[in-house]
Amino acid sequence: MTPKGHKESKAHKEAKAKKEAAARKKAAVRKPPAQEVPAQAAAPAAEVPAQAPAAELPAQAPAVEPPAPAPAVRVPVPAPAPVGEVAVSPAVDAGDRARLLHGTHHDPHSVLGAHPVPGGVAFRAFRPYARAVTVVSGELRAELHDDGDGFFSGLLPLTEVPAYRLLVTYDGTVHETEDAYRFLPTLGELDLHLIGEGRHEQLWQALGAHVTTHEGVTGTRFAVWAPNARGVRVTGGFNFWDGTGFPMRSLGGTGVWELFVPGIGEGELYKFEITRPDGSRTLRADPLARRTEVPPATSSIVHASHHEWGDGEWLAHRADTPVHAAPFSVYEVHLPSWRPGLTYRGLAEQLPAYVKEMGFTHVELMPVAEHPFGGSWGYQVTGFYAPTARLGTPDDFKYLVDKLHQAGIGVLMDWVPAHFPRDDWALAEFDGRPLYEHHDPQRATHPDWGTLEFDFGRREVRNFLVANAVYWCEEFHIDGLRVDAVASMLYLDYSREPGQWTPNEHGGRENLDAVAFLQEMNATVYRRCPGVVTIAEESTAWDGVTRPTHHKGPSGFGGLGFGLKWNMGWMHDSLQYMSHDPVHRAYHHHEMTFSMVYAYSENYVLPISHDEVVHGKRSLVSKMPGDWWQQRADLRAYLGFMWAHPGKQLLFMGQEFAQGAEWSEAHGPDWWLLDPAYGAEADHRGVRDLVRDLNAVYRATPALWQRDTDPAGFEWITGDAADDNVFAFLRRDAEGTPLLAVTHLAPVVRHDYRLGVPEEVPAWAEVLNTDAARYGGGDVTRPDVVKPEAQPWHGRPASIRLTLPPLATVWLRPA
Repeated sequence: MTPKGHKESKAHKEAKAKKEAAARKKAAVRKPPAQEVPAQAAAPAAEVPAQAPAAELPAQAPAVEPPAPAPAVRVPVPAPAPVGEVAVSPAVDAGDRARLLHGTHHDPHSVLGAHPVPGGVAFRAFRPYARAVTVVSGELRAELHDDGDGFFSGLLPLTEVPAYRLLVTYDGTVHETEDAYRFLPTLGELDLHLIGEGRHEQLWQALGAHVTTHEGVTGTRFAVWAPNARGVRVTGGFNFWDGTGFPMRSLGGTGVWELFVPGIGEGELYKFEITRPDGSRTLRADPLARRTEVPPATSSIVHASHHEWGDGEWLAHRADTPVHAAPFSVYEVHLPSWRPGLTYRGLAEQLPAYVKEMGFTHVELMPVAEHPFGGSWGYQVTGFYAPTARLGTPDDFKYLVDKLHQAGIGVLMDWVPAHFPRDDWALAEFDGRPLYEHHDPQRATHPDWGTLEFDFGRREVRNFLVANAVYWCEEFHIDGLRVDAVASMLYLDYSREPGQWTPNEHGGRENLDAVAFLQEMNATVYRRCPGVVTIAEESTAWDGVTRPTHHKGPSGFGGLGFGLKWNMGWMHDSLQYMSHDPVHRAYHHHEMTFSMVYAYSENYVLPISHDEVVHGKRSLVSKMPGDWWQQRADLRAYLGFMWAHPGKQLLFMGQEFAQGAEWSEAHGPDWWLLDPAYGAEADHRGVRDLVRDLNAVYRATPALWQRDTDPAGFEWITGDAADDNVFAFLRRDAEGTPLLAVTHLAPVVRHDYRLGVPEEVPAWAEVLNTDAARYGGGDVTRPDVVKPEAQPWHGRPASIRLTLPPLATVWLRPA
């Protein structure tokens, strides 16, 4: 062959190649409206055992409203295959096919959807039960080849991946929809990094189900943490509860699985179908679902909030005064039974008005988070991010909080991070192995309640709980979290016998992981949510519950960082004293005074909670000895003593009007006792009027709350008058102005009872007397002022003489 001949042959070949390439390009862009473009048929795939469908799609499935087409995703295509070379088969290969069928594929997006390949763009769809799948892009329509078992594929001679939709034909219906597998991940690198480190403080914005617009298409993104899963699929009403065709992708080493499903929105039911390490499957509710079905149904619901808050003024001033130096009088409420039958919105019309009338500064709601068994009162939580659906939607709950704030009432919420129930659709062994619970069965099992304890040492679990605390404060404007069962978290040997627990690395009984979690939770909440308070229900003498986390105490631990702590010792001792017949009380006088030995060791709340009026403990008035008159008098005197004692107050619903029966979640308070048609209505209304007046005087008297955590705000007048059953003390505000509180717990009148008083006060006036006739008492009151005498008494240079009513508390202040 001559050089000239060689040159001519090469040019001929180049011209021919250019001509063929132009023809292919013309075929790719030509879109005749009346003609379908055939896709290249898939080469026969290797035999894979077919998975029989669980159920056929209903013949008349509702069509999905198609969103607007997205713009073309410009992906460069490799150079066309050389002439004579066979293009690759677009069909899903045998390995990927098997993993998709069995729900164990970790990256379905790498297989399904549209992908540039030699020879064009390969389209692959996995649509179980479909009869046909057609790719639609503008006027282009190309039917994919049916590869069996719900797989469809085709190779189109395109130079780039176009904006396209799928036309899916079922028996009797046709869906036009976006392809979920053409989208990039909805979670960014920062989200995944923070999740991996356990520091995503707004975790609920990354995981769970979120209605969103992604790459110009509206739909819902799903994300769940399941690091032990072999595969995860999302299933729900939108796919007739068959997740076979909706596999999620694993995002790196974070354990997070994600899928954006176009065309579905709020209100859809869903769950996650998880393939466990052993190959079995489990159907699970979303741990970060923000809305759930009404129990006993267990599905999660896609939620988008539309509530517009009206409590801006409340939030703007919430942090003006530290909680420990402000009035803080709490009405504890079990929402489902306060007025049985009311929803969140119905409660919003009644509860704020009642609480405001009664003068309480805050309500404390027993657990609001979703729980399967109403008899647990909410303390066994399965939906940590969802208000219980029994009373309405999340926006309905926001409406209730909003109305309380607009009425000037703070909202506290019981929060339960210690444990969770074993329901097999919730958190227990969520992805087939211990995940949220501790891997050590001895550490995981809560001995008292048969539940599972969280693994506080796992960073992702701590993140789940810390973010949950922040979630309620930021999303629902909650003003405080009362943390349940803190003692059960702090001690490795809590309710365990020797041999049932393992000491920590220092040989001690403290749960170091739980300590670190509580410190992190408190520090995060106080940093992110100004004005919010955390309150520990902690029943032991743990050092530093309300000490800042960066201040170490004698034990070597930093403080836990709570704002307040329930004073369980005061509650137990004082109720024990009140239960004694007055003739025996002299021998138990210390039970009422011992609290002042440790009153300033923590920032305390004095709790008369639901726990004290259930399970055979009797209601508050029924704990008192004697006849009905004495019981009510004792109750009134006790409440007067409680409101004057250093610390904040908490009273459970029904006790404010002397309900005689124990509380029951089935029917709530006995409101009929306040019906004017009831013969003893005046007795109950009198106690309620006293509670209202206690709150009113309390809020107007800084001496009763301004120095609750300062020992200089309290002085005993007499704390040792055991034979007289008398307790007298002074409370002082920041300016030194005093209030004198005298409690007399004997059923007799004591005339001319002398008490030492500060000489700088020229006269004292009675501001509250629990024996007043309007409260149901004997009306042994003093309308006139009382002036001190220059007779030393109780170690003071002056004294006054009072007539002490029987079983009563009297408050006096400078006239």
